[in-house]
Amino acid sequence: MADTGINPTAAALLGLLHEGPMTGGQLMAAAERRLAPYWSMTRSQVYRELPALADQGLVRLGKPGPRSSQPYAITAAGKRTFSRWLTEMPGRDTVRNPTALRVAFGPQHSATQMRTLVSSANDYHTEALASAREQARDAKKAGDSYGAAALEFAVAYHKAALSWLKSAPVG
Repeated sequence: MADTGINPTAAALLGLLHEGPMTGGQLMAAAERRLAPYWSMTRSQVYRELPALADQGLVRLGKPGPRSSQPYAITAAGKRTFSRWLTEMPGRDTVRNPTALRVAFGPQHSATQMRTLVSSANDYHTEALASAREQARDAKKAGDSYGAAALEFAVAYHKAALSWLKSAPVG
């Protein structure tokens, strides 16, 4: 957390709420649609952050809907906090690749395990690359140059992962 006192997940929720009031489930769907290729967010993070944001006065609760769903709307204070968060330096990237971690312990794997690991990662990154490319294309067509630029990061990431997987030892 930086000067604003909010973490990146909370900031992402505030950013998404600029689109209008949403329930936790709707926020998860919006995060999946807009951010997932380059920013992961879990359901538990969303449901942990929303009450904290409400306690800070950055979002307000709406009237309960069907199945007791609770919509949240960003407040003026939330918009100001989000604007300040945008001006802060983002800090260092955190690299956490579960495949690379397992490759680091290659001597403890069997050759079959390593081949399966690398093959599975290759399949995942191939699919994710195709999806990110499509999303970037769609964002460009819709005139969302900022969204497209963020999605191009995901494209480059999956290309780099696929390139690395070609050189990973498989046993």
